[in-house]
Amino acid sequence: MSESKVASMAEAIAASVHDGDTVAIEGFTHLISFAAGHEIIRQRKRDLTLARLTPDLIYDQMVGAGVARKLVFSWLGNPGVGGLHAVRRVTEGASASLELEEYSHFGMVGRYTAGAMNLPFFPLRSYFETDLPIANPLIRPIRSPYGDELVYAVPPLKPDVVIIHAQRADEGGNTQIWGLLGCQKEAAFAAKRVIVVVEELVGEEVIRADPNRTVIPGLIVEAVVVEPFGAHPSYAQGHYDRDNRFYLEWDAISRDARALERWLEEWVYGVTGRAGYRAKLGEERLASLRPGSAPSGSVDYGDYR
Repeated sequence: MSESKVASMAEAIAASVHDGDTVAIEGFTHLISFAAGHEIIRQRKRDLTLARLTPDLIYDQMVGAGVARKLVFSWLGNPGVGGLHAVRRVTEGASASLELEEYSHFGMVGRYTAGAMNLPFFPLRSYFETDLPIANPLIRPIRSPYGDELVYAVPPLKPDVVIIHAQRADEGGNTQIWGLLGCQKEAAFAAKRVIVVVEELVGEEVIRADPNRTVIPGLIVEAVVVEPFGAHPSYAQGHYDRDNRFYLEWDAISRDARALERWLEEWVYGVTGRAGYRAKLGEERLASLRPGSAPSGSVDYGDYR
């Protein structure tokens, strides 16, 4: 039996996220740990570099709350709705205060991969005929050591903390994910510290019975936090759907700095953790997000004795 790494969200964030850290909350539209982001805001962390393949609402909220000094990213926006207005307020005009470091999606994946593999850079072709190497001098052309071919290189990304939301894990941190994947595995292996937030804590026997779903092994996990609906308003395949209403509402809220501050006071500072957030959302709204049943087929791994 593995040593238990189960902790509360407040304990996990306090122990692993420090002022000045590089923090990545990964998950590609799916399994985004809003609960962790809110706790970082609640604990008033400062001067963070926020890294993410596709910054969306959670980073808009964190930037609006004043936790960040820099954003390392590829695409950013409110998916299907528009821009991130809190981010825009601190990146446009003479009073811009948030530093930006932009890559392509593949560039960010390459950075995490290089970090996970302890490589000095990651080569890729995707920056030809774009202006990104001009906008970001860290994207650099290099010659192949096996010929004259020119490619681009991006530096490794090794976050201090990576936070992953998932459907389930055991007490030792062995974490299983199904549905849409992003670069959670690469980011976790590149990180110094990993926090896993899950919908459900299960026994080690459940993990062992279906090992191919294990994306994050417990040996690299610092803490396991059990937080049902912790990815809301994003979704967790099989547990709840994306809350599209929230994404539409956020556009209006984030356009006005005072409205955003009021939202943070009510929904982040004004609740006792995620349980308070869920209670405030109400059972009717939560129930409306529950998906129907769609069981996956089973396999027989065979008796290897």
